[in-house]
Amino acid sequence: MKKDKDTFQQTLVIKPCRRWIGLDFSEIWGYRELLLFLVLRDIKVRYKQTILGVTWAIIQPVMMMVVFSLFFGRFIKVYSSGVPYPLFTYAALLPWVTFTESISRSVNSLVQDANLVKKIYFPRLIMPLAGVLSPWVDFAFSFVVFLGLMLYFGIVPTIKIIFLPVFILLEVGLAFGVSLWLSALNVLYRDVRYAVPFILQFWFFSSPVVYASESLPSSWRLFYNLNPMVVVIDGFRWVLLAGNSPFPQGLFIALASILLILLAGLFYFRRMERLFADIV
Repeated sequence: MKKDKDTFQQTLVIKPCRRWIGLDFSEIWGYRELLLFLVLRDIKVRYKQTILGVTWAIIQPVMMMVVFSLFFGRFIKVYSSGVPYPLFTYAALLPWVTFTESISRSVNSLVQDANLVKKIYFPRLIMPLAGVLSPWVDFAFSFVVFLGLMLYFGIVPTIKIIFLPVFILLEVGLAFGVSLWLSALNVLYRDVRYAVPFILQFWFFSSPVVYASESLPSSWRLFYNLNPMVVVIDGFRWVLLAGNSPFPQGLFIALASILLILLAGLFYFRRMERLFADIV
């Protein structure tokens, strides 16, 4: 008689991370296909069964530019650093609209996919990260429109455009850090998502979207630059049009603020992660 071979079963035990932040880039890279799936799903759901499709990504900043140009540019005559006001405000709306969309899509990501969170294991960081990355597809379409406006006003991009990825990365880091806080808090307190529009509205008026940051008193500039979106918006305008360079003081302050928000968000998110499946 032949003896049956011993059979062994392997058991995989998943334990909460005990590191201070617990960010494992290799683990996130291993789930890159899931991240891509979530990003593409977010884009498809946003434009599913719409008549205009991705045109909505262009309509929002264009309509905001028209309204701001009419009231702030023509009637109030807000200082615009010597460039046409439509370009001045559109250059700020490019990062701002993307930022607000990133926050809005990320804050409800864990609650929206509660069944996914409960059933399988994957790095939960992927969910708010997908919400942060998906609006950049809209940004690409809006940026093409901006280039067309530049040609219409007779302005040609300069060599400074090579610094554009620097300010894009700053915005992604800021949006990701804020999203980690808000998405984790939204699991515990569902009314967080209702507070987000008010937070973003206050943040809008605290950022130089419809006005130039140079118009503020110089004594306020150090405190004002603690808002990282100030440097991001000023950086976009400096790269694409004109204006004061955010280097080096403003960029240093913004980078320090973003790193603080991001690291604190990672710490809080990872500490709350073990509770998501039970609460969500």
